[in-house]
Amino acid sequence: MQMINVLVLCTGNSCRSQMAEGYIRKFGNGNVNVSSAGIEAHGVNPKAIRVMAEDGIDISNHTSVLVDNYKKKDFDYIITVCDHARENCPYFTAGGQKLHHDFPDPAKASGSEVEIMDEFRKVRDMIKSYSREFVDKLLVQ
Repeated sequence: MQMINVLVLCTGNSCRSQMAEGYIRKFGNGNVNVSSAGIEAHGVNPKAIRVMAEDGIDISNHTSVLVDNYKKKDFDYIITVCDHARENCPYFTAGGQKLHHDFPDPAKASGSEVEIMDEFRKVRDMIKSYSREFVDKLLVQ
């Protein structure tokens, strides 16, 4: 099987795209080369690192990267995980199929620490489900 190249984009490359990168890498089982980036680079959110670790995925070494760093790279799929990223996604000359799913931004959660972490877990689980379905469809082709 040929290696499939995937780019996951969100606004700040701090939560949603980082989680999706972690899950797509895990579910891709060595068949998917995945990167994530943001329209801006906010740094990887410590709460995202924590909820992913709870599910056995270490994203603590991920870095927050600007999408401009990938403009010259070829991707088979470009997944935007928030409306802002979809609306501001740069044009990739090599094309690549664009997919979109608008996940809530857990970094905007408010309330107690428990309520905020519950929102991170809820979004993580949504991204996990989406990522599993995406990879399952990819690897069937």
